[in-house]
Amino acid sequence: MKKTFVLDTNVLLHDPNAIFRFEDNDVVLPMTIIEELDLFKKQPEMTGRNARQVSRSLDQLRQQGHLTKPIVLDHGGTLLVALCNRETLATLPPELEGDLADNTILAVALQLKQKCQCPVVLISKDTNLRIKADALGLDAQDYQTDKVDIQELYTGVTELIVSSEEINQFFHNGKLAVTKELLANEAVTLIDAANPSHTALGMINAAGKEVLPLIKLSTSGVSRIHPRNREQKFALDLLLKDSVPLVTLVGKAGTGKTLLAIAAGLQKVADEKVYSRLLISRPVVPMGKDIGYLPGDIKEKLTPWMQPLYDNFDLIFGTQDLSDKPKHWRRGYEDLIELGLLQIEPLTYIRGRTIPQQFLIIDEAQNLTPHEVKTIITRAGEGTKIVLTGDPDQIDNPYVDAASNGLIYVVERFKRESLAGHITLSKGERSSLAERAAILL
Repeated sequence: MKKTFVLDTNVLLHDPNAIFRFEDNDVVLPMTIIEELDLFKKQPEMTGRNARQVSRSLDQLRQQGHLTKPIVLDHGGTLLVALCNRETLATLPPELEGDLADNTILAVALQLKQKCQCPVVLISKDTNLRIKADALGLDAQDYQTDKVDIQELYTGVTELIVSSEEINQFFHNGKLAVTKELLANEAVTLIDAANPSHTALGMINAAGKEVLPLIKLSTSGVSRIHPRNREQKFALDLLLKDSVPLVTLVGKAGTGKTLLAIAAGLQKVADEKVYSRLLISRPVVPMGKDIGYLPGDIKEKLTPWMQPLYDNFDLIFGTQDLSDKPKHWRRGYEDLIELGLLQIEPLTYIRGRTIPQQFLIIDEAQNLTPHEVKTIITRAGEGTKIVLTGDPDQIDNPYVDAASNGLIYVVERFKRESLAGHITLSKGERSSLAERAAILL
């Protein structure tokens, strides 16, 4: 049965193409949403860009007729901008008095429910608005188009029970054919059926038909960093493979996601010279209350946001303690920046660029929307490798959650692609205290 969907402003700010994603159903935008978009469009970040994109889309649709009358969309549905009926607004409970945006959206949904023969559904990413709608007898749902079941998220790791002869064959021939249907670049632990302690680690090839051994690391590790567990070995294998241009690393705090990505990037750029530059970025989203405007030049302003990245470089270069260094001694990463081999910047400066032949790391990618991640990945030029790292349980962006953020979205969409690889890291290696805190708190 055809349905009528009433959209909240936050849905459009999350996905500016949301009005086109409801197939042959009817989409209704309360007029107050247009007012809110006008306020958001002046913001410099992705929220402002999304607001402006929605406004442009509505302006194009306006060429087909007045938006207060149904405009037919490409998939057979319609779009309508609805005015709020003052009488309906007055029927709201006393607690919802006034023509606030949320109340106006509720009033429009109620008046549509009274008029329409088809089901009316309010779509909002605002939990409290959905609760209010439910209390008023309205069907209210979250925006589910880009939701991923976090419990069923692809881990990128599997185990195969094989015979001891097959493991020996794997070590001797450097490959092992598999009959089980596995995904390209999926990490595999081969386990001897007769002796479970007899194992081998490998990675499924691009065709999904053979297990190949992991890249052999030198005794000095990767930029002096050595993997401490099986998942980190799998992650480094994907990070060091030039044939896998997109890698996603998901894991709780302290699992080594960012450190492994930076170590691999440094080796590929500074040592092997496969890429011309290591470019690292992260969204400027504060944890908790923002500290407001910061004084100083661009470097001084960004230091609080980028300090976690600098900490990883200090660990790699062994420069945590500067007490015994000369006054004008420079850190290792500062020399790389001066040589043009390393660039660290906020995502604001990456959008709109074409990035060729670079090792690009996007840290804290769980704070990005699917639309933002798409914008970033489509910036990749020829020969560029992109690594997305993040923890879905530590989200500071109010417009995404653990199931709808851009990092999880990419993992799910690219899991069957031969040019992408993913590893979920679960074992914390930062310290025993950090590991217990990640589990207990």
